[in-house]
Amino acid sequence: MAAQNIKPLRDVVIGKYDQLRTRERVVLDIDGKEVGVYFEGDEVRAWLNVCPHGGGPVCQGKIMPRTVHNFLPGGKSGGLGHHESERNIVCPWHGYEFGILSGEHPIKSDVKLIAVPVRISDGDVILSV
Repeated sequence: MAAQNIKPLRDVVIGKYDQLRTRERVVLDIDGKEVGVYFEGDEVRAWLNVCPHGGGPVCQGKIMPRTVHNFLPGGKSGGLGHHESERNIVCPWHGYEFGILSGEHPIKSDVKLIAVPVRISDGDVILSV
């Protein structure tokens, strides 16, 4: 078996947390790979800008409340609505939705965004790429 060339991760400071979080989302090109960094409450997540469904630029899609099916008393359908607090990234190509914090499709849990390690240290947002 041939040895693979695996590059070690390196840390990239992308900016100050307090300044970036006001933007909700930042999409960056780092070493030829696009990464979307999302700020949700006090949490920060980073995802590779590639939709697992069709390869679209998922991180450039809309951010909207998660779509839910509402039910009326007695189990009758109340139609579609939106979750009060959970928000999703919606891929602009085919409308696939992914949780901002989980990266998972709301129904197909095996369909997930590719996470990019991100952390906050001394007020800086740092990606490991």
